[in-house]
Amino acid sequence: MALYNITTATEFDEHVTQNPKLVLVDFWADWCPPCKAMAPILHELSESMDADIDIIKVDVEASDENKTLAAKHGVQGIPNMQIYKSGSVVDELVGMRPKDVLVDELKAHM
Repeated sequence: MALYNITTATEFDEHVTQNPKLVLVDFWADWCPPCKAMAPILHELSESMDADIDIIKVDVEASDENKTLAAKHGVQGIPNMQIYKSGSVVDELVGMRPKDVLVDELKAHM
């Protein structure tokens, strides 16, 4: 299962910008109900699409470094899910998504 909770910029670089797979980065916070609603969907996708994508979760309030990561990547509202391909952002999804819609959006970038 490729679902990682990261807490440092070094981990972000390792799991996102240096990753050859398609990567979905979920910027979220514990107090955010839509973020909590997305969590089980992302967990399911991390299992069912493991060969094709990695899912990275960044709690924007877990540390100052995570806050800086969110700001650096232009996150102004959560949930904010950014899709990376070859280390670059190719799409940004703001707000909740039903599982089937999210799968379609990910497959469009494969």
